[in-house]
Amino acid sequence: MSDDYKGYRDPALGVLKDYSVKVWSDVEMDTSRGGFKGIILPRSETADARHIVLKLRNGYNVGIAVDTIAGIKETGRREAHYKIPEKEFPYDPQKPNVRLLGTGGTIASRLDYRTGAVIPAFSPGELYGSVPELADICNLTTKKLYGVFSENMGPEQWICTAEEIGREIEKGTDGIVIGHGTDTMHHTSAILSFMIQNSPVPIVMVGSQRSSDRPSSDAALNLIHAVKTAAESDIAEVMVCMFGPTSDQYALLHRGTRVRKMHSSYRSTFRTIGDIPLAMVDRDSIKPLRQDYKKRRNDKDFTIDTRFEEKVSIVYYYPNMRPDIIESLIDNGYRGIVIAGTGLGHVNKPLYPVLDKCRQNNIAVYMTVQTLWGYVQMYVYETGREIMGLGVIPAYNMLPEVAYVKLGWALGKTDDLEEVKKIMLNPINGEITEREPYNGYLIYQGGVPEVETFLRTIKR
Repeated sequence: MSDDYKGYRDPALGVLKDYSVKVWSDVEMDTSRGGFKGIILPRSETADARHIVLKLRNGYNVGIAVDTIAGIKETGRREAHYKIPEKEFPYDPQKPNVRLLGTGGTIASRLDYRTGAVIPAFSPGELYGSVPELADICNLTTKKLYGVFSENMGPEQWICTAEEIGREIEKGTDGIVIGHGTDTMHHTSAILSFMIQNSPVPIVMVGSQRSSDRPSSDAALNLIHAVKTAAESDIAEVMVCMFGPTSDQYALLHRGTRVRKMHSSYRSTFRTIGDIPLAMVDRDSIKPLRQDYKKRRNDKDFTIDTRFEEKVSIVYYYPNMRPDIIESLIDNGYRGIVIAGTGLGHVNKPLYPVLDKCRQNNIAVYMTVQTLWGYVQMYVYETGREIMGLGVIPAYNMLPEVAYVKLGWALGKTDDLEEVKKIMLNPINGEITEREPYNGYLIYQGGVPEVETFLRTIKR
């Protein structure tokens, strides 16, 4: 490799020029870390100029630092054309009608094996071209509501989504699928469970942990399972539909108020917390795991209530937390605070005066537990009783994120803190349960003999 690359403003471009190769060149690359074969991909807007990205033959992408490159040989070109061949989505009057609402990201995509490009799919024709199995399930139509990363989802998008779902139910749509990024999907599923009351049809949230250019992508199968649920299931609730195990066996349907993302990259990242999932779904069937769900109906007796108070915060307690954290919320006009406390619902004594100040300023404060599993039990120890005496209200076994969105929803309806308390502590869609079942808390500890023996008996 020429040393001149250091003189380029764009070192990666300089290396490509040195070796007379371009984006979309199929190359063999020698580096100080070994040889690589793949296609040179365009650089994203946020990537740095000191790496060249290759799509390897196995479908994965790798970034090669330019100062490690010893040689590049072009073996061909595979220039991409960013267009998915569309096929008209077939209509069958005997099949149910499902609406797919897009909120951002790529709900499905097609990998062009000739070029290595990943092409997003969203229109019915594109989805049919990418995932033709959908046509065997339903008549599918789509609408893109907005395009945001899931971390940018908030009250504006939640309200828009709930209102659009209401319009779809009024039109007689048989089931609704919401394409959503996975990072905050459990926040959205929870708030929709409150904003949409008594839905007569399934409302299914779905996403993907791994994009379609990866051999282990879960995008297409998640979409098939979600659409099947929306079209055929008799569970008329807000649900999250994602991989059950890490393998391509089945999906789980999680109740929208009891689900949480639990791993940054596993395909089986979503788990029902403190309870069991609603059902299992595969390509052929939907198998309920419980019977206490709300059933599909033919009426339109539902309510959309999207009022929401944005001045609500969630605070994760940690040792040596100082009162200025909560002081800042008071000073900035916050009306509600959810605390994820330790143990059975505790914080340290230095916070006591500021919690009392919250009470004096009519700020609703609710306690949850950062353990996720289990109940707030503030009568057990003196600390808990003292904190309740300062006006903090235990939120039973509501998950912290669920309590956060429910408190915003409750405060959007009323300023009366007694009314807010009635709303918060009255279970609406399974966010509070009378008890947690014995199999609602299962965390296997790898490495111990009994668990390793069990793992060898099941499919991976």
